[in-house]
Amino acid sequence: MKIDPEYKLREVAGECIIVNQGKVGTDLTRIISLNSTAKYLYKAMEAREFEVEDAAQALVDEYGIDNDLAMKDAGKWVESLKNCGVIS
Repeated sequence: MKIDPEYKLREVAGECIIVNQGKVGTDLTRIISLNSTAKYLYKAMEAREFEVEDAAQALVDEYGIDNDLAMKDAGKWVESLKNCGVIS
């Protein structure tokens, strides 16, 4: 899977959000806000093909957490961004 390159991270009013820069008619009433961990994963996985396991390993490497917890958290992150159309 891959993060759609049309989406970009932006800082707005102290919040990290994802904006869609390339699609006409985008619903601008929906804002995708990321916490610091979600932002870290986004930056680590953007511009490359990845699997949930890759995101989980990034969490283990960065935060030193248990692999099972990392898989659970990475799975939630992927699912959330898939539901928003950011990951395909």
